[in-house]
Order: sequence, then structure tokens, then C-alpha cells
Amino acid sequence: MFAVPTIETVRLRLRPWRDEDVDAWAAMNADPRVTEFLGGPYPRVRSEVSARRIRAQLEANGYGWWVVEERDGAPFAGIIALQEVPYDTPFTPANEIGWRFPFERWGRGYATEGARAALEFAHAKLGWDEVVALTAATNVRSQRVMERLGMTRDPADDFDHPMLEPGDPLRPHVLYRVRRPR
Repeated sequence: MFAVPTIETVRLRLRPWRDEDVDAWAAMNADPRVTEFLGGPYPRVRSEVSARRIRAQLEANGYGWWVVEERDGAPFAGIIALQEVPYDTPFTPANEIGWRFPFERWGRGYATEGARAALEFAHAKLGWDEVVALTAATNVRSQRVMERLGMTRDPADDFDHPMLEPGDPLRPHVLYRVRRPR
């Protein structure tokens, strides 16, 4: 068990989970706009199970899926994640960054701001030389965040997601990378 660090930015706080976060997590995951590139809305039980799992991983590792809180507002404004890619692909083993925000929080720059702070943590505190981000090839919004973070894409690294069936329109994925600043 590790003490889960809190990461602060000008507007946000990336913090450990609280019991009351589960309802907001479930509501976010039930929104088809949020889950458009994640296979569709999650049933409540799936959100509850995933919240327990990712909270336990964050507490066990000292990094993982942090709750994003607005410093002067919403106690649950989304999620920023740092984790090992949990499946085999041509580029694994690798460490990834990800994010998910309720629709009401889109367009505020929170994904970029929170992910930038998490990348600094990954490089400085975890010693990760490289961090990847991946998404469905059709998810242009997330790709724009990756580019704002200074991540780059080599189309030769694009891949079919191994957890999705052939023919699934979300199976083609793009891979972005960023290295630790020298």
C-alpha cells in the first residue's frame, strides 16, 4: 500500500477516490456522449465494479486512476489515469495516460491541464521515460489533447485493439508517444 499522492494544477486537483465519487463516476459512464469511443454506456454495476478495482489499484500502486476535482468547484470533474497498458500489443510493455470527463466539463481544457500534470508526475516521480496514449482512430477530440500535450504519432504504430472483435468500428486505434524531457 502506498500513500496516494495528490497532484495540483492551477484549477484542478488529482486526488484519491472517496466513496461519494462512485455516483458521479456511474453517471458519467452512463452518458453515451462520454462513452462513444468506449463501447457505449456502462450499466451501473459495471461502474461500481470498475470503481472498486481502480480505487484499489491506485491505493496499491500510488498511481493509477485519480479523481479530478475542480479546486473551486465540482468535487468530481472527471478522471486522469496513469497505468501500464493492460493487454499485449506490438508496443507493450508500455505505460499509458488517459482521461475521461463528464460532458458538462468538456471544452474547458481540463484534460490537457490534468494530463500535463500527470505526465510530469510520471516522468519525475515514477521515472517513466516514455508514456503512450491511445484511442480509437475516430476519436479526434482525444487525439487533439494528445497533440496539445506534445505527444506524437507515427502511423506505423497504429494497431487493432486486441480486446475488440474484428469488424468493430472502434477496433482501429492510434498510438501517440511522449518521452521524458532531457
